[in-house]
Amino acid sequence: MTESEILNQEEIIKELCLCNGLSYEMVGQEGSDASKLEMFFSGYPHIVGLSLFPNLASLTIVAQDIKEISGFETCLQLKELWIAECFIEKIGGLQECRNLKKLYLYYNKISKIENLEKLTQLEVLWLNHNTIKNIEGLQTLKNLNDLNLAGNLISSIGRCLDANEQLERLNLSGNQICSFKDLTNLTGLPSLKDLCLNDPQYKANPVCQLCNYSTHVLYHLPCLQRLDTFDVSAKQIKELADTTVMKKIMYYNMRIKTVQRHLNEDLEKLNVRKCKLQKLPEEQIKLLSFVKKNLERELAELKGSGKGHSDRSNNNKVTEVEKSKSCETIIEEPNLQQKIMIKLNALNERVTFWNKKLDEIEAIYRIEVKQKKESHGLLIPFLLIELETVGNIYFEQGTRSDDWYNSCYELILSRFCTWDFRTYGITGVKVKRVIKVNNRILRLKFEKKFQKFLDVGDMHDSKSYRKMLECLFYVFDPEVTVKEKHLLQIIEKGFKESERSKLPLRKEAVILANSLSMCECPRIEFLQQKYKDEKRSSFNPDLFRHGILVITKVFLGQSVQAREQESISQANYPMVNSVFIPQKYLQNSIMGQRNCDCGFRQCKWFVFDHDLVLPEYIVEFEYITVIKAHSLFSTFNNIIIEERKNYSEGSILSQDLKCDDEVMKMEPRIKPRPKLPSLDDKTILSLAKTNVYTHIVSLNLHGNSLSRLEDLSKLTGLRKLNISFNELTCLDDLYHLYNLEYLDASHNHVITLEGFRGLMKLKHLDLSWNQLKKSGDEINVLCKHTTSLLTLNIQHNPWQKPATLRLSVIGRLKTLTHLDGLLISEEETTAALKFITGTKITQSCVLWHCSTKEERPRTLSIWPSAKILTQISKLGPCLHLSGNWYLKITALNLDGQHLFEIKNLEKLENLKWASFSNNNLTKMEGLESCINLEELTLDGNCIAKIEGISKLTKLTRLSINNNLLTGLEKHTFDNMLHLHFLSLENNRITSLSGLQKTFTLIELYISNNYIAVNQEIYNLKGLCNLVILDMHGNIILWNQENYRLFVIYHLPELKALDGISIETPETETAKDLFGGRLTSDMIAERQGHSNFAQMQELNWTTSSLRTVDLIPVDQFRNLCNVNLQNNNLTSFSGLIYLPNVKVLCLNYNHIESIIPKLKPHNHLTNKQMLYQKVPSSGYGQQGTPKTNSKYVSSFYDIADSKLS
Repeated sequence: MTESEILNQEEIIKELCLCNGLSYEMVGQEGSDASKLEMFFSGYPHIVGLSLFPNLASLTIVAQDIKEISGFETCLQLKELWIAECFIEKIGGLQECRNLKKLYLYYNKISKIENLEKLTQLEVLWLNHNTIKNIEGLQTLKNLNDLNLAGNLISSIGRCLDANEQLERLNLSGNQICSFKDLTNLTGLPSLKDLCLNDPQYKANPVCQLCNYSTHVLYHLPCLQRLDTFDVSAKQIKELADTTVMKKIMYYNMRIKTVQRHLNEDLEKLNVRKCKLQKLPEEQIKLLSFVKKNLERELAELKGSGKGHSDRSNNNKVTEVEKSKSCETIIEEPNLQQKIMIKLNALNERVTFWNKKLDEIEAIYRIEVKQKKESHGLLIPFLLIELETVGNIYFEQGTRSDDWYNSCYELILSRFCTWDFRTYGITGVKVKRVIKVNNRILRLKFEKKFQKFLDVGDMHDSKSYRKMLECLFYVFDPEVTVKEKHLLQIIEKGFKESERSKLPLRKEAVILANSLSMCECPRIEFLQQKYKDEKRSSFNPDLFRHGILVITKVFLGQSVQAREQESISQANYPMVNSVFIPQKYLQNSIMGQRNCDCGFRQCKWFVFDHDLVLPEYIVEFEYITVIKAHSLFSTFNNIIIEERKNYSEGSILSQDLKCDDEVMKMEPRIKPRPKLPSLDDKTILSLAKTNVYTHIVSLNLHGNSLSRLEDLSKLTGLRKLNISFNELTCLDDLYHLYNLEYLDASHNHVITLEGFRGLMKLKHLDLSWNQLKKSGDEINVLCKHTTSLLTLNIQHNPWQKPATLRLSVIGRLKTLTHLDGLLISEEETTAALKFITGTKITQSCVLWHCSTKEERPRTLSIWPSAKILTQISKLGPCLHLSGNWYLKITALNLDGQHLFEIKNLEKLENLKWASFSNNNLTKMEGLESCINLEELTLDGNCIAKIEGISKLTKLTRLSINNNLLTGLEKHTFDNMLHLHFLSLENNRITSLSGLQKTFTLIELYISNNYIAVNQEIYNLKGLCNLVILDMHGNIILWNQENYRLFVIYHLPELKALDGISIETPETETAKDLFGGRLTSDMIAERQGHSNFAQMQELNWTTSSLRTVDLIPVDQFRNLCNVNLQNNNLTSFSGLIYLPNVKVLCLNYNHIESIIPKLKPHNHLTNKQMLYQKVPSSGYGQQGTPKTNSKYVSSFYDIADSKLS
């Protein structure tokens, strides 16, 4: 240090002493007594002299020219430090101040939070009014309770504050935070009481300008006492936020279910179409297989005849005539056997041909299923984004009636040039869907920056700026498939490319184009090259047929054409907003020769400012190619025509059927044998040509009409049995055939293997072409009773879980060598064993898929709580588990684990949220001990009955979609006093009677079941809290005319029905249509049954009745006493068709006529108009009715009616 620097330092220390009332001369002795120093405005340009004050506890430096924090090495007792309104650029030099509790560094030039790791006692940190971009470096500050980062450049919160659990006050005002989703990261701060994002002293964050901002914050942070300087501690405020959010969650859950339902309907249509197309190949396979098995039986008998002849001659039991016949057979046998073998080979070829057709149909079906799922796949994430952003990002699906849809459509067609695509066999483009993106967050950014350009220019420039707005296509990386995650990121956050992008230009600029070819041709070229590299035979246009475009609104600003041999970056083009490259300077090889002038207008654009590119539309399109797309609705129409319609001689189908006929007519042609309707001892012995049961080793019962196999268990020596092509529904007659090695039970109607036992030597089993469904149950039977099985065929059965069937069978039946005609490889065996191991609930399995969080996260999500919690915080396999680790588990998510049963959960007493979706469960067992369960999800299983949950009285949400439920037991839900959500979609439920006492139910989803009659709606009338009901796809929709109005009338508390909100006009219409009508359904509801023929008395007074519609009338023929006093009847209405009424009481009504007055036809439904013409109608007729004394014979009591 030079002498001048020493003198300067002394002057600074003198100024320090003077300002704090200390003597510079005595500072050496008195400095240790000083605990607080202050320096304001000037006189302290450097931090010096602090070593003279070893006990300094508080130092305040304000508005000095200090640029560096230094000299604090001796300030070990310092607890409070202010260095504000200075020129500090970096945090440092405080590592020794371990006792520091308050640090104020506001109004400086700090750009990064750093070097605070050792200040573990820090409680207050103010870094407002700096240039900080990221929240970081605070992980070790466990005691921090007050953090002020207002007035910086922070755009994201992230998870950087998770460690600061003691934080009570946080000010982030005046930053660039714009995401609702980002704010949810603050839910990890349990002590947060005071949050500022819109402090009046600062500019508001962009997120504060979004709709529902306060609601969103208060819902996710219910412990807040103050928000943006306002008191929000009132209970009513929190309840209002909670109610608003819950309504939105319910609304979006309903909409997502509607999307899923539409997808399921589309997939069902595809499946129906597939089944129709498969019908003919299956019929041909059965026909050919029947002939084939006939021949095989003949061949077996021929081969055994020589041996049979020898045996019989040895026993001297054969006549001379029989001997001569046998000799002839032996002479002809070689020639006949050869013919049979030739015909069998031909039959096998035809079966292989039709099996190939089945495989082709299945392959195209899978492709179309995949396309349907991808098409619907974006809709659910879009709705989730809407929910998470509380509607600040929302989507509209366009139709031809929308102007913007037509504009997009025309834009794409206008920027498609056939010459650019003809080398790929593409002749046109078809727009499949256009979705409008409304992102308020990105739009605010775009408009703010665009406004800056308008503000700096004059009026003339403003007009020219507006002309610089353009609609361009975003150019995706051609080597990366457009994935859902990437697309959603663009929609939500704009064009901020990840660091993993292979194109370095994307970090500098957003790449756009004004033609479809410049977007798509690089992608097609890449796919073609990839196809060639994989050495495949021919390129399939289906690989690129479908595509996605993002249409953007772009401000090009000042733009220039790119210069050759100079990379495109902001540094090389500092004064421009965008750079463009005309098509002619790009890879001309891609475009080829052309005969149009489109190429002169085609350009690729590079826009440097990402915020000036706004995604506005997402377009799903399909190329029209020379090679037509495979489709279940077109591909096989020339091969397989439904109902086997008129076939022309030259069609492919006709030739194939003709070929089948020729093969079946080949010699030898076997005469059909008489069918056996049943079996008895005599028949069996006759077929086996023996008198002793134990001598029978082979028996062929193929091609009969047998529905039972009585007495077959007596054949203890039987080794081979063929029972194909019969009418068997079960195999319980096959038991204790200890020596049976071969069994062919194909082409029957077997629905279960229950009773199939004792076949320990069985090696070959064919169960193909039956009706087996329950893979778990059937595999269990085979495991137990066929321990030596080598080959098994279970193809062409309607299995419930076909995707995992092969692995399940191989893993359980360890002796198998062949399955469904295919050799089982070592790789398959290893995979199957691994698969089976994962189908059991073990301790490791539970630990991998559980969470110990005690509270459900307050997230805007419709997914099950178990799924959310296990994604946020998995426990994982702990090395040091305490003895009661299982008591800590609150959430368990075992979706898609291929479970066959729920076991080993008895100790999870505190389990609150559990999900077992997409498994192989057939029963709801194993949860009896989990009495604290609040939410249970069992979607996508094979459950047939709701049982085993009577003790789960705390359940609030229960979902059992996509199962095999057929009904709801009456008392199943009686003890569930907290159940507010129940989803039973896609089952086989026929009645709602089990829901009568679910009084707390708010949401009920029961679409795609078998509910058919009106009376089922009455089971829901007592559910006063029910606001959402979905019954779409039930039979009642078609059985009940005006179904929607009928439900709305009888369930007046509903807010939404079948995914559509209920409007006030609908409610009024329902009242007009159904109000005041006495119907059969109402009577059935009151009586509890619909046996109207037993009724003799009808008493319905003071009920505001306007009409009587007792349909069908003949069921009320025994009514003799009717009392309808104190109502609003204006006519005798349907009463005139009750033939046996003796007493009719209509006092205090408004009777004006015997029959209803004629109303205008436009007020009548089609059914009402029909009933007017039918004599048995309860609506009355327009002619004079043929009445006589027997209709109303005894007494009319209408004393007080107003008869006109």
